[in-house]
Amino acid sequence: MTTLHGNADSGNCYKVRLALAQLGRSFTRIEYDTDHGATRTPGFLSKNPNGRVPVLELDDDTHLAESGAILWYLADGTDLLPNDRLERAQVLQWMFFEQYSHEPYIAVVRHWLKHHLLDAARTAQLAERQAKGHAALAVMETHLAIRPFFVASRYSIADIALYAYTHVAHEGGFDLSPYPHIIAWLERVRMQPRHVAIDAP
Repeated sequence: MTTLHGNADSGNCYKVRLALAQLGRSFTRIEYDTDHGATRTPGFLSKNPNGRVPVLELDDDTHLAESGAILWYLADGTDLLPNDRLERAQVLQWMFFEQYSHEPYIAVVRHWLKHHLLDAARTAQLAERQAKGHAALAVMETHLAIRPFFVASRYSIADIALYAYTHVAHEGGFDLSPYPHIIAWLERVRMQPRHVAIDAP
């Protein structure tokens, strides 16, 4: 049985849970309290020396880390990943965008605020990080103004990757009302078959 080692509140873990659910893949979940060092134990570090979730444990006891790599592995050969060479590269383009221009701002600020982690140093960074988060949202808004999904006008893991933290961006103080095309896209993602919410048990 495939096992997902994760944390229920993590958007990166949610990406994997959403993809597994939409692919109809059975899996078990093991949850870790990442706020209190549960992924820094020798047992967990033997699965991922980087000490982070998610980690996908396969039937042969292989462990795969990093949400983008896991999404690619799960989606390969399915409708969640195009066959066309350029379109596959475009999926990667948006997944890289999510990790480098979106997640470090929207996800990080959400984590700080939701978990009450604002100290003096983080408070000093807050405005800049929120500004960069809005810059990422503006890029997404422009792209979605003329297309329903991020790549090839079809739902893919590019959408899953960007949906995970965008749909909870308000928890980081990001007002999405200036981004009507993002709001419409979020609803299209929610309407996909076998969609599960981030707080689904």
